[in-house]
Amino acid sequence: MNYVTKVLIRKGWSSDKKYCVTDEDGARYLLRVSDIAQHDTKQSEFNMMKQVASLGVPMCQPIEFGTCEDGVYSVQSWIDGEDAEQIMSGYSDTEQYVFGLEAGRILRKVHSIPAPTTQEDWEIRFNRKMDYKIEKYSECPIKYENGQAFVDYINENRHLLKDRPQVYQHGDYHIGNMIIDRNGKLHIIDFNRNDYGDPWEEFNRIVWCAQKAPLFATGMVDGYFNSDVPLEFWRLLALYISSHTLSSVYWAIPFGPDEVNIMLNQAKEILSWYDNMRNPVPTWYFTGNICLGTEKDAVYK
Repeated sequence: MNYVTKVLIRKGWSSDKKYCVTDEDGARYLLRVSDIAQHDTKQSEFNMMKQVASLGVPMCQPIEFGTCEDGVYSVQSWIDGEDAEQIMSGYSDTEQYVFGLEAGRILRKVHSIPAPTTQEDWEIRFNRKMDYKIEKYSECPIKYENGQAFVDYINENRHLLKDRPQVYQHGDYHIGNMIIDRNGKLHIIDFNRNDYGDPWEEFNRIVWCAQKAPLFATGMVDGYFNSDVPLEFWRLLALYISSHTLSSVYWAIPFGPDEVNIMLNQAKEILSWYDNMRNPVPTWYFTGNICLGTEKDAVYK
């Protein structure tokens, strides 16, 4: 492809360089460029994106993959819209919940792709990961207020990992990686952290959704489970969120005090949702009625 314009995109945490490029016909695309050392990883990511797109998932469509003088690149379709994270609060309660329902249904489609049979047993793999995070947290000079509640919950609930299935994961599934297009349709972006693992572990980033829009987060859970959410899910999710939160504070230190404070405040909010990890169902999860439709033909959650 030949491009007449190339504008750097500065959003996101990825090490990829991202550009909005325009071809001779005025069509826009997303161009991602990575270090050549990541060739095999990026090739796999691109191939898996094609598989996800074939399921009808609304997303940046993978178009072209190759190498260039700057490394390895992929070209994807451009989604003309706004970051869901930035505009969700402008929608009504019902609209936020309906967007969440769609996000949950999309995730269920993504999780229909099984993990390779050669994948390491999940219980072994994730226990090792949690042990590492507990060790790093214990060495970290910055501690959460009552952070021991996370450690205790992890150690008391490791048995929940036994015999968990594994599937393909987006790897960073939350409202910050979603776009609402000009027609009001939700799209998923940024598959660069894709992985395999327990499908329910994918919800560990729902914390960001719940902070921004609790009804969106509620809808996401309901959409995934068709409004029949098992208690086992909540117990496991609390385990995964405890593990993820432990690592957040030492991860944030290199990025400066502002990022550290975000994580400290987030941990405080998580502990309040879970009553210091004594209740596995978070308080942001809405169990009341939400009107879906007009008053004449209303359907309630």
